[in-house]
Amino acid sequence: MPNLRKHLVRELLKIPGVIEETWAERDDGFSSLKTEGKEFAHFHNDNELDIRLTKRIISEHNLSHPRNSKNHPNRSRNSPWIELRFFEEIDIEEIVRLVNQLLVK
Repeated sequence: MPNLRKHLVRELLKIPGVIEETWAERDDGFSSLKTEGKEFAHFHNDNELDIRLTKRIISEHNLSHPRNSKNHPNRSRNSPWIELRFFEEIDIEEIVRLVNQLLVK
Protein backbone atom coordinates (compact mmCIF):
# COMPACT_ATOMS: atom_id res chain seq x y z
CA MET A 1 0.00 0.00 0.00
CA PRO A 2 1.68 3.25 -1.10
CA ASN A 3 2.33 6.01 1.38
CA LEU A 4 -0.55 8.30 0.34
CA ARG A 5 -3.16 5.62 0.94
CA LYS A 6 -1.59 4.72 4.30
CA HIS A 7 -1.51 8.39 5.21
CA LEU A 8 -5.16 8.85 4.21
CA VAL A 9 -6.23 5.85 6.27
CA ARG A 10 -4.27 7.10 9.30
CA GLU A 11 -5.93 10.51 9.05
CA LEU A 12 -9.42 9.08 8.60
CA LEU A 13 -9.00 6.74 11.56
CA LYS A 14 -8.49 9.85 13.73
CA ILE A 15 -12.14 10.75 13.13
CA PRO A 16 -14.22 9.36 16.03
CA GLY A 17 -15.99 6.13 15.14
CA VAL A 18 -14.18 5.44 11.86
CA ILE A 19 -12.70 1.97 11.41
CA GLU A 20 -11.02 0.21 8.50
CA GLU A 21 -12.13 -3.30 7.61
CA THR A 22 -10.05 -5.53 5.37
CA TRP A 23 -11.64 -8.41 3.53
CA ALA A 24 -9.89 -11.72 4.22
CA GLU A 25 -11.32 -13.30 1.08
CA ARG A 26 -9.68 -10.65 -1.12
CA ASP A 27 -5.98 -10.41 -1.80
CA ASP A 28 -6.03 -7.21 -3.85
CA GLY A 29 -5.74 -4.77 -0.94
CA PHE A 30 -9.46 -3.93 -0.90
CA SER A 31 -10.65 -2.41 2.33
CA SER A 32 -13.71 -0.52 3.54
CA LEU A 33 -14.12 2.39 5.89
CA LYS A 34 -17.04 2.19 8.27
CA THR A 35 -18.72 4.10 11.01
CA GLU A 36 -21.50 2.85 13.26
CA GLY A 37 -21.30 -0.51 11.47
CA LYS A 38 -22.03 0.97 8.03
CA GLU A 39 -19.65 1.31 5.13
CA PHE A 40 -19.22 4.87 3.91
CA ALA A 41 -16.19 4.33 1.64
CA HIS A 42 -13.91 1.75 0.09
CA PHE A 43 -10.71 1.78 -1.91
CA HIS A 44 -10.74 0.72 -5.54
CA ASN A 45 -6.96 0.96 -5.68
CA ASP A 46 -4.15 2.80 -3.93
CA ASN A 47 -5.16 6.20 -5.34
CA GLU A 48 -8.96 6.06 -5.48
CA LEU A 49 -11.57 6.12 -2.75
CA ASP A 50 -15.21 5.46 -3.57
CA ILE A 51 -17.17 7.38 -0.96
CA ARG A 52 -20.81 7.99 -0.10
CA LEU A 53 -20.70 11.73 0.56
CA THR A 54 -24.38 12.59 -0.05
CA LYS A 55 -25.75 14.47 -3.03
CA ARG A 56 -25.74 17.70 -1.00
CA ILE A 57 -22.02 17.57 -0.19
CA ILE A 58 -21.13 16.58 -3.76
CA SER A 59 -23.14 19.52 -5.08
CA GLU A 60 -21.83 22.01 -2.49
CA HIS A 61 -18.24 21.22 -3.46
CA ASN A 62 -18.97 20.99 -7.19
CA LEU A 63 -17.49 17.48 -7.34
CA SER A 64 -17.90 15.33 -10.40
CA HIS A 65 -17.50 11.66 -11.08
CA PRO A 66 -14.34 10.84 -13.08
CA ARG A 67 -15.15 10.48 -16.77
CA ASN A 68 -12.70 7.62 -17.15
CA SER A 69 -14.01 5.56 -14.24
CA LYS A 70 -13.19 1.88 -14.60
CA ASN A 71 -15.24 0.71 -11.62
CA HIS A 72 -18.45 2.69 -12.05
CA PRO A 73 -18.50 4.09 -15.61
CA ASN A 74 -22.30 4.44 -15.64
CA ARG A 75 -22.88 5.87 -12.19
CA SER A 76 -25.79 8.31 -12.09
CA ARG A 77 -25.09 12.01 -11.61
CA ASN A 78 -27.64 11.80 -8.77
CA SER A 79 -25.75 9.12 -6.87
CA PRO A 80 -24.60 9.95 -3.33
CA TRP A 81 -21.41 7.95 -4.13
CA ILE A 82 -18.41 9.49 -5.87
CA GLU A 83 -14.92 8.30 -6.73
CA LEU A 84 -12.24 10.60 -5.37
CA ARG A 85 -8.69 10.21 -6.62
CA PHE A 86 -5.68 11.33 -4.63
CA PHE A 87 -2.15 11.93 -5.82
CA GLU A 88 -0.84 14.67 -3.51
CA GLU A 89 -0.98 15.67 0.13
CA ILE A 90 -3.54 18.37 -0.65
CA ASP A 91 -5.88 15.68 -2.04
CA ILE A 92 -5.61 13.80 1.27
CA GLU A 93 -6.43 16.96 3.21
CA GLU A 94 -9.51 17.57 1.05
CA ILE A 95 -10.81 14.03 1.47
CA VAL A 96 -10.36 14.22 5.25
CA ARG A 97 -12.20 17.55 5.28
CA LEU A 98 -15.09 16.06 3.26
CA VAL A 99 -15.33 12.99 5.51
CA ASN A 100 -15.36 15.25 8.56
CA GLN A 101 -18.20 17.24 7.00
CA LEU A 102 -20.05 13.97 6.37
CA LEU A 103 -19.53 12.34 9.77
CA VAL A 104 -18.91 15.01 12.38
CA LYS A 105 -22.15 16.59 13.43
